Amino acid sequence: MRTIRLAHSPDADDAFMFYALAAGKIPTGDRRYQHELADIETLNQRAFRGELEVTAVSLHAYAYLAATYALLPHGASMGDRYGPRLVAREPVPAAPRSAIQGMRIAIPGALTTAALVLRLYQPDFEAVVVPFDRIEEAVITGDVDAGVLIHEAQLTYAEGGLNLWVDMGEWWFAETGFPLPLGGNAVRRDLGAELINAISRELRASIVYSLEHREEALTHAMQYARGLDRATADRFVGMYVNDYTVDYGPTGRQAVHALLERGGAAGIIPQRVPITFVDDTVGS
Repeated sequence: MRTIRLAHSPDADDAFMFYALAAGKIPTGDRRYQHELADIETLNQRAFRGELEVTAVSLHAYAYLAATYALLPHGASMGDRYGPRLVAREPVPAAPRSAIQGMRIAIPGALTTAALVLRLYQPDFEAVVVPFDRIEEAVITGDVDAGVLIHEAQLTYAEGGLNLWVDMGEWWFAETGFPLPLGGNAVRRDLGAELINAISRELRASIVYSLEHREEALTHAMQYARGLDRATADRFVGMYVNDYTVDYGPTGRQAVHALLERGGAAGIIPQRVPITFVDDTVGS
């Protein structure tokens, strides 16, 4: 029996995506999937050490991981005209891009895509790395001037009295016409073509199963919904588990290239990234 460590965030959307594998709904032959849960910045760092066979990674971090990992063609978290949200205590100013210059802004990790897109939007701010689930509190208490929210807090920030300054996915779409690729699933290249292709088929089957058995998979995902009611959790899952998750498709792939190319042009990413997807390279 071959153990495959499958790492992802402890969030409703990832739990929904991998429900079928976790519950034994998908035949996996002689492979056993060991689910390992951690926040995305921790997973990025573990990927740098090559610890995990399969892991969720920020697309920003992937710019530094391409030699070790290939992107799977499925499992993307893609914001279609929505994404990480910049929030603050004060009402939104007339020109938020200028207003945030020099601000102390909480980000969920230096190599998160949220951090990259905020730098593309406005490079002149002081980044303060805060665990993603404590950013909202840091803004409310005044420890920082503003914060970039990911995961469920994108839907609940107003309950804490915070105001939306910029939806980074909306801004990105206005700039590029593309959805915003936030994270993807990456597989270690040294596993070899045969095993990589088997893993790819099984992970895709898990996503498809959950979309076809939505209520069943959502019930499983609720244990990771961090207090959301079922309707809100379902809305959140729908934002990040969709057609792009089953396959990036041409538009999703172009969006990844656009994101990393713009990061490179802005000097945020230090070198050109050779982006490859499993089905582009494995077995060829």
